[in-house]
Amino acid sequence: MKNRNLPGFGLSLGTTLTWLSLLVLIPLSSLVIKACSAEQIWQIVSDERTLAALKVSLSSSFVAALINAIFGPVIAWTLLRYPFPGRRLFDALVDVPFALPTAVAGITLTTLYAPNGWVGQFLSKVGVQVSYSWTGIVVALVFIGLPFVVRNVQPVLEELPTEIEDAAASLGASRVQTLWRVILPSVLPSVVAGATMAFARGLGEYGSVIFIAGNMPMQTEILPLIIVTRLEQFQYAEAAVIATAMLLISFLLLLLSGLLQARLSRKGSR
Repeated sequence: MKNRNLPGFGLSLGTTLTWLSLLVLIPLSSLVIKACSAEQIWQIVSDERTLAALKVSLSSSFVAALINAIFGPVIAWTLLRYPFPGRRLFDALVDVPFALPTAVAGITLTTLYAPNGWVGQFLSKVGVQVSYSWTGIVVALVFIGLPFVVRNVQPVLEELPTEIEDAAASLGASRVQTLWRVILPSVLPSVVAGATMAFARGLGEYGSVIFIAGNMPMQTEILPLIIVTRLEQFQYAEAAVIATAMLLISFLLLLLSGLLQARLSRKGSR
């Protein structure tokens, strides 16, 4: 019989289910309990302002996740494969969005990219507005989502031996061919997983976005702000319906990501 790492499967499973129930299942199920009838749910979800906020949140989260999916592996590769002065410092800076309060990040980014900010003053001269626009939302979501991709890709790159790159070069493969056929298939599942987590985090992000978005209804208003507004107006049922919709979207994304990641892993191991 195969030895298990944890003694007592029943005790381990019971502890796991109890912990998940207290922290995840019970709080989330309370959202569904507060939901209204099917007709009321449809009216709330199909509201023009809610749909506009959903569009803003989905589009900005997708673009930010796509940017992180491109530049995250590049940053991870640079930090692992190229020794340079201050590398440990830059590696630690990747985790700053995890440690920094989101409200502080939002205020800092808003000040930095404002028309009179350090960076915004140069962008405004060429007609680019970041703060109080959809672009600012993407910038904030890129900031908070980057660590998800970098930290997912780094362990895979660490386990990837440099000898396979030398072997590919000795067989006549160019650097582009080595990247496309050798390295990318190995790291693609972790890139997908990190980008999906960044997308899901961006979809529900509030603190870092609320200051830089401008919060203009039908333009730069995000879905979490709609929920907070409903709560402040004591419309708890409507807030619960919108939160449940966000929950379902995030759950489906993570589920699809897990299936895609497993398929890519099986394909890469063949």
